[in-house]
Amino acid sequence: MSGVSAHDAARVLAEFRGGRRIYVQGAVGEPLALRSILKSAPEVLAGTELVAGLLPGVNDFDYATLHPTVRLTVFLLPGALGASFEAGRVEVRAAPYSAIAADCLEGPPFDLAVLQVTPPDEEGLCSLGPCADFAPLIWPRAARRLAFVNADLPRARRGPTIPAVAIEVAIEAPGPFITGAEAAPGPEHRAIAERVAGLIPDGAAIQTGVGVAPAAAVATLTDRRGLVVRSGMVTEGYRALAEAGALAAGARHLAGLAFGRENFMLWAAEAFEFADATVTHGAAALAGVDRLHAINSALEVDLSGQANIQWRGGVLVSGLGGAPDFARAARRSLGGRGILALPSTAAAGAISRIVARLDAATVSLPGVDADLVVTEYGVADLRGAGPEARAAALIAIAAPAHRDHLTRAWEAIPREF
Repeated sequence: MSGVSAHDAARVLAEFRGGRRIYVQGAVGEPLALRSILKSAPEVLAGTELVAGLLPGVNDFDYATLHPTVRLTVFLLPGALGASFEAGRVEVRAAPYSAIAADCLEGPPFDLAVLQVTPPDEEGLCSLGPCADFAPLIWPRAARRLAFVNADLPRARRGPTIPAVAIEVAIEAPGPFITGAEAAPGPEHRAIAERVAGLIPDGAAIQTGVGVAPAAAVATLTDRRGLVVRSGMVTEGYRALAEAGALAAGARHLAGLAFGRENFMLWAAEAFEFADATVTHGAAALAGVDRLHAINSALEVDLSGQANIQWRGGVLVSGLGGAPDFARAARRSLGGRGILALPSTAAAGAISRIVARLDAATVSLPGVDADLVVTEYGVADLRGAGPEARAAALIAIAAPAHRDHLTRAWEAIPREF
């Protein structure tokens, strides 16, 4: 590991411009020092393809604006990238996290991996911190490796590491790392959370995806016992579970990354085991998890149980993330359930999120993977239900003002099943 100053970093990055593929660690692993370096020398990105696991609500910097010839590939679509996406400078890879992880292992290797790590320990190992989604899969195959060494980054006591000797260029960059607070739940989210809580038994393995409703649901489980964490991401509600004694003592509590305020991030780095997406999202790894209760959200669900988590008003607003992986795993898990939790309406009640038929360009979650759908008005149990029973159950949990319209729309659909 050779050290250079941040002042020299642009010179180092310039060696990789022009037709090169560069992986930049995303989520809470995004090195904040990289932003200022690239802003001061945007020409180093000329002709490059950047790939980064940026997350909505977590990452708010648009690398695609730095140079007209840079292209950015992401797996989800943070709002800050909206203008660049519309301009064609950002591509969203619409694949579940398990498929992206497989491609990290088997696809073309990157020319450069840009990481954020802690200083090496006494064994010469640098921690990737509480962010282990894709970087552990990418760095061993990358042609070259550049790391921002942040002495303030929490060391994940049980998580992936990289040997300091495997880092070609190290840039000392102590300082802030990405933190944030969850969006405050509204009354409908709290009502949904209470309904979800009634579905989670003692001893369940729990996963929550991105969204206000799943995060709110976690905080309602403090009276459970023996819960096991098996999630792609953990947020501050999981600390409330631990402090209330809801988590199983001595169990393997596993996550891909943590996100919350600084004190939570410091706590989570000690409390959880962190693993890459082949472990957190891979079918083989999830196949052995009993009583898996996966709590995710959606933009809309139609009366057959198909879910849309990618499109709003005909415009792509996100990727797939881990929801397909966990929905399928929960459906197959012994004693498991897949839960989609979403408010019944959008636009202050004007738009129903329970719809007769999806009008999206693609179906994010097929009806065959549908299990439980929860709104503030109730729970629709779809497992094993036929088309008519599914439609009736979903209409019953739609907002009352939209139920008549949904009933008429369903009756008008030709019955060709």
